[in-house]
Amino acid sequence: MNEMLQRVREISLMPGTDGFWIVTVGALVAAACALVGCFLVLRRMSMLGDAISHAVLPGIVLAFLFSGSRDIIPMILGAGALGLFTAFATDMLTRHGKLANDASIGVTFTVLFAIGVILVSRFTGQVDLDLDCVLYGEILYAPFDTLTVNGTNIGPRSAWIMGGVTLANVLFIVLGWSRLKVCAFDTALAASLGVNVVLWHYLLMAFVSVTTVSAFESVGVILVVGMLIVPANTAYLLTDRLWVMHAIAVGVGVLSAVGGYALATALNGSIAGAMATVSGMLYVLAALLGPRHGVFAKRRAGQNLTLDPELPLPERT
Repeated sequence: MNEMLQRVREISLMPGTDGFWIVTVGALVAAACALVGCFLVLRRMSMLGDAISHAVLPGIVLAFLFSGSRDIIPMILGAGALGLFTAFATDMLTRHGKLANDASIGVTFTVLFAIGVILVSRFTGQVDLDLDCVLYGEILYAPFDTLTVNGTNIGPRSAWIMGGVTLANVLFIVLGWSRLKVCAFDTALAASLGVNVVLWHYLLMAFVSVTTVSAFESVGVILVVGMLIVPANTAYLLTDRLWVMHAIAVGVGVLSAVGGYALATALNGSIAGAMATVSGMLYVLAALLGPRHGVFAKRRAGQNLTLDPELPLPERT
């Protein structure tokens, strides 16, 4: 198995069509995750995205057990149901269980993820649905799992799936822009304006769940969580305008995919790991060099404030 994976890595890291499709799939995953990830960051729900990413595991397994198939439709339905349940359970524990939001997230996703691990180990031992597949994925295999229509190979299945998910996320955000925006910044104001805050909350969670499970097989949950959180946080440090934040987050995600592939090629290492690493490096650069919220910008602002000749001198005591 290791020898086969190494051979696939050598083939996929060669310049050419395989590399193009790997970068394309990575970029589409990054874009889809960044679009919904921005709202998670603004609502201080970044870890809920992580929780959903892990908690959908039992939904995936149950969907497989009931359908007997790894087709994307039952997987998305099962994962989406568990994603919504995760958001609902977290909300209920926070409101009625006297738990802080982070504690309720921790309790919910730990229990559901543990149940998923038990289901995988107990009921899926004879099929290709294991922890490595669900947790880590392998973007190296993306160019080899192709989709054929009328005898014509139209490219990797993952690229078409993630392209559809990205388009769906764009349509969801464009059509619900004003409601998502006001809910992200002030839920009380949104409710006073007649916006159904609960409905839009669960719609967002549904799209997060669908995005997460759609990317599982291609890149795995670890990279999905990174792309949900890191590009959006990077963009948050670089702008105060919401639409610009979305554009920057998508750009950072795509750049992470391209740069990660180049880094993996240079080091002959994990492509998904390299993409997540580049994403983290871009975040560090934004945290240091951001024009308003970066470390150096804040330090300069503090120095200017201290040396401003218009400020009165402190009174002597």
